Amino acid sequence: MVILYYDQYTINDMTYYLAVDGQLNLSFVGSPNHGLSEIHQYIPDAHLMEDKMRTMDAARYLQAYFNGEELSISQHITFHSGTDLQRAVWQTLLTIKRGQTWSYGQLAQKVGYPNAVRAVATAVAKNPVLFVVPCHRIIRQNGDIGQYRAGKDLKRQLLMMEKAVV
Repeated sequence: MVILYYDQYTINDMTYYLAVDGQLNLSFVGSPNHGLSEIHQYIPDAHLMEDKMRTMDAARYLQAYFNGEELSISQHITFHSGTDLQRAVWQTLLTIKRGQTWSYGQLAQKVGYPNAVRAVATAVAKNPVLFVVPCHRIIRQNGDIGQYRAGKDLKRQLLMMEKAVV
């Protein structure tokens, strides 16, 4: 069991649940307008305690991101679930610069599993820290943006926003 402190925030007319661990490391960013129970799809053994004070820095980061600011938060993320491959994928996603996109195949190469594109794509889909761990920067080889747990329209908007800021 992992104890996570959470709260709900509204940013740009969308509601998000954010969760941090006891060291205040960001552990979960929920999909827009989804319920708190979504966290258990990504961190099954999470024990949740509501605490707005502990999650405020994460909320400020998310607000800054949506305002087009680039901040470094990678050293403040802890993954409390996932296989070794999934964690490697999530760590590698943090290296993709704003305004860039990679294909699933490129990501598989970077992670060191060039023949495991499907497993890498599954890991991308299971990213527990939406937006901050930029899974939205992964697209299909043919240039199609592919799926996104927050919806294709939002993925398209994020990619356009990031390219405009760069």
